[in-house]
Amino acid sequence: MNQDLIAPCGMNCGLCVSYQFGQHDLNQHGFHRRYCPGCIPRGKHCTFMASSCSLVGKGKVRFCYECPTFPCKRLKDLDIRYKNKYHMSMIDNLKMIQLQGMDEFLSQQSKIWECPTCHQLKCCHNGLCLVCQWEILKEKPTYRVE
Repeated sequence: MNQDLIAPCGMNCGLCVSYQFGQHDLNQHGFHRRYCPGCIPRGKHCTFMASSCSLVGKGKVRFCYECPTFPCKRLKDLDIRYKNKYHMSMIDNLKMIQLQGMDEFLSQQSKIWECPTCHQLKCCHNGLCLVCQWEILKEKPTYRVE
């Protein structure tokens, strides 16, 4: 796992459906999704938080936990949505990075999100491994592990 794929807001871009679609070039299987290389690799500081936070938007902080108002309302709202829909927390991610360091965070993420079949990373947005389970999305594009 690459630390450059951890966005300032705590999103692990390596688990994102748009990132994984690009990594595995799934449009070759008949999908029509826009690929994303992640916030940091494409030169963005955080696509979701940048419009409401000048520190993150201008790259003055690497992570939201460096901000004096952490966690702000916008991050809390995003966190609630991700906890409810995708079983992950950006705030928890950021706290773990802050308290235990990036290496430990990346190690834990690898364990939590590893596909038991092929050992690639599962997608946080649908819970599928897009290496060995992408066919499920062909049958049901709105699939999500509950």
